[in-house]
Amino acid sequence: MLEKIEGIVLRTKDYGETHKIVTIFSREKGKFAVMAKGAKKPKSRMSSITQPFIHGHYLVQTGRNLGSLSQGEVISSLRGVREDIIKTAYAAYVAEMTDKMLEEKQPDPFLFQQFLQTLIWLTEDKDPEILTLMYELKLYKKAGFAPQLDACVNCGNENGPFSFSIKEGGFLCFRCNHLDPDAYGLSENMAKLLRLFLHMDAARLGNISIKEENKKKLRQLMDAYYDYYGGYFIKSKKFLKQLDLFRPED
Repeated sequence: MLEKIEGIVLRTKDYGETHKIVTIFSREKGKFAVMAKGAKKPKSRMSSITQPFIHGHYLVQTGRNLGSLSQGEVISSLRGVREDIIKTAYAAYVAEMTDKMLEEKQPDPFLFQQFLQTLIWLTEDKDPEILTLMYELKLYKKAGFAPQLDACVNCGNENGPFSFSIKEGGFLCFRCNHLDPDAYGLSENMAKLLRLFLHMDAARLGNISIKEENKKKLRQLMDAYYDYYGGYFIKSKKFLKQLDLFRPED
């Protein structure tokens, strides 16, 4: 049975001389893969609707095995993402994280909207580092290993100051800080930011200004946290780190 779904292309893989296997993250059906016949042909309509990060309506036939893509209509090409190498790199990163961490065919309309909004904000020049931190934390929550950021992970104390413990999986209050000598002490502002990034709908994101040194520290914490709990190698993260080599010093 053919179904019309709203989705975003996460990745494609060549299949034979003219076809592609397209992985789509959809609002209605979650993540799934379909065969797009003829999508490698430059003049094929399938070619234009199966590019990474295309947001569209797709007519698909899904089943127990690999489904098929019948046709599609672009809602937004998100062209601004593909026209800038930095934005493309960040979009590839969140797309790969989504692909690696989501189970097949488990709908999550809220997470879909967060992913879509993250790509939209990238085209509108919102800070890509803040956007990815916000989305990553929501992915961690979906995958079941988000850090405890609302209270001390050990005693439940909701009052700071807090340290961030990778080993313990979240905040430690000053009474429980002894549980992890390597826990990183957080300022009140940084603790609030982490909590905000986990819970806030991306659609509500205004202009958040964070010092570069604090963004760098938050990124180091999240990278170390993912390395401890995540498990999947994320190829696009390596490219992002390489891009850092070309950024001027502050």
